[in-house]
Amino acid sequence: MNQVPKALVFDLDGTLAESKQRVEAEIGLLLGELLKQVPVAVMSGAGFPQFERQFFPALPLGADLSRLYIFPDNAAQCFVYRTGSWHAQYDNAFSAQEREHILKVLNEALEETGLSGAPVRVWGERIEDRGAEIAFSPLGQAAPLKDKRAWHEAHDDLRHKLHELLNQKLPDFANAMGGLTTIDITRKGITKAYGVGRLSELTGIAIPDMLYVGDALGEGGNDSIVIGTGIPTHQVFGPAETAALIKDLLPKLHA
Repeated sequence: MNQVPKALVFDLDGTLAESKQRVEAEIGLLLGELLKQVPVAVMSGAGFPQFERQFFPALPLGADLSRLYIFPDNAAQCFVYRTGSWHAQYDNAFSAQEREHILKVLNEALEETGLSGAPVRVWGERIEDRGAEIAFSPLGQAAPLKDKRAWHEAHDDLRHKLHELLNQKLPDFANAMGGLTTIDITRKGITKAYGVGRLSELTGIAIPDMLYVGDALGEGGNDSIVIGTGIPTHQVFGPAETAALIKDLLPKLHA
């Protein structure tokens, strides 16, 4: 974008960190500098507990958390930092009936696509209920990055089939492909695009004055949904490119 953004929105996995790996200290320090100048939001399919493990430890002491907006579960929730702790600004959690229905249909779809049988080795739960999102990860939620990359290269066609089948079987809900292996199910209309709109409401900053940074902005990518909001975007390929972008922006924000 030609103009200097008044707010920045980042994807998490593949953008600020490698998939489900801790954010590096350099990225945390750069985000701390950004927060001195503009609001910053992070949007991810990850649940809030994952942010606590993966993201928050990298932030420097004294970072202006009042300018930080956390959107877990593909923006089904938003957390803000007020009076010394994190509070839910909104929460689109499933009802008990919705949760039961989604889990039933998901298990049926896993059978139909041949994904119901667990691999020889699994790291944690394959189906995780995050309250406002239900996530399926074929290798488990804590699988090592190298194993997820190998699965993605060999079997991502099955994930695409699962995604399409869930679109048919759960027409009243949304499902998105997150990271290398995961499928995230949320309420209909709850996407990162929804999160961009809510961020604009919360900050009073117009969407065209923001910048979205993500690694999957191409057609079919899990960040591409934001393009329809009119937010300017910047494609990166990993945390190193994100760090370079922030370093380039900081002097312009200081000007």
